[in-house]
Amino acid sequence: MATTTVSLTISSGDLTGDNLSLSTSTQLKKAASATGLDQTTGVARKFYASAQVNETLISAGDYTAGKAHKVYIKNTSTNNSEFIKVELGASNLSLGFLYGGDFMFIPYDGENDIDIDTSDVNMTVEFLVIYEA
Repeated sequence: MATTTVSLTISSGDLTGDNLSLSTSTQLKKAASATGLDQTTGVARKFYASAQVNETLISAGDYTAGKAHKVYIKNTSTNNSEFIKVELGASNLSLGFLYGGDFMFIPYDGENDIDIDTSDVNMTVEFLVIYEA
């Protein structure tokens, strides 16, 4: 059984009136199971020489719908004005923007494509899907 642990730490000395320190972790498991997720695409990078609109990054057709998949996406740019817009489904519902160095880690049901728009030329997107067959 595969064991994958994900941790997230958020800290700030000046966001609120008090110091902020949140930390949590979990093991990634298959849907309704104690068994760990055991499939992965591996960490990949896609380079886009030109700006993209509605470009499919993760195709729902590659995954079984309704499972406990997880998705990691990172904008590898070091320029904080360059962004990647992350969108979901045929209607391209906007999930949000990843500016230079930003990343996201979200649950994924495998029912809709995950598309991206890039704000500039010569941008690289790093991504990983951890999934169950």
